[in-house]
Amino acid sequence: MVTHPDTRRTETDADIISAACRSPERFAAVFDRHYRHIYAYAARRLGPDLAEDVASETFLVAFDRREKYNAAQPDARPWLFGIALNLIMRHGRAESRRYRMLARTAPDEQVAAFDNLVAGRVDATLVRGRLATALARLPRAERDVLLLVAWAGLNQQEAAAALDIPAGTARSRLHRARQEMRKALGADNVGSEA
Repeated sequence: MVTHPDTRRTETDADIISAACRSPERFAAVFDRHYRHIYAYAARRLGPDLAEDVASETFLVAFDRREKYNAAQPDARPWLFGIALNLIMRHGRAESRRYRMLARTAPDEQVAAFDNLVAGRVDATLVRGRLATALARLPRAERDVLLLVAWAGLNQQEAAAALDIPAGTARSRLHRARQEMRKALGADNVGSEA
């Protein structure tokens, strides 16, 4: 959060966005706070080639819509991730290709040059293909909730806000997605822990 020199209080995203309606240059603070998180999320979903475009466009859209921002929401992350998710959905084929490529990548190709890696990293590499396959098979609605929670670091309520769905719907989608991920990892007997 930004401390405003005149008031010595910490400004929320809502404060900054509201001020940006009068002084557009203030929106840069929202960009500075959240760009790297939006970029990192887009890169995990689409790869680095498209991530910069999606992250930049997210902030262009947000800037254009700043006057419509719900000032009752102090944290703009769910709003920004919702915009990013809509842009990512436009690149659905690229995301699917990425998951298929990750699933096809043979573990030997990943590990051969790094014989001295720790066992945990080797195990993670071996599991990556199964996870990518499971992600590709998930219905988009479940995958979006799961990745907003797992990769963007949003909680269930924030993911629901980003997707503009009820919290209960987000919770049930997340539960189903987690079950599928457990199956992909061969942890079917873990069952009821979500």
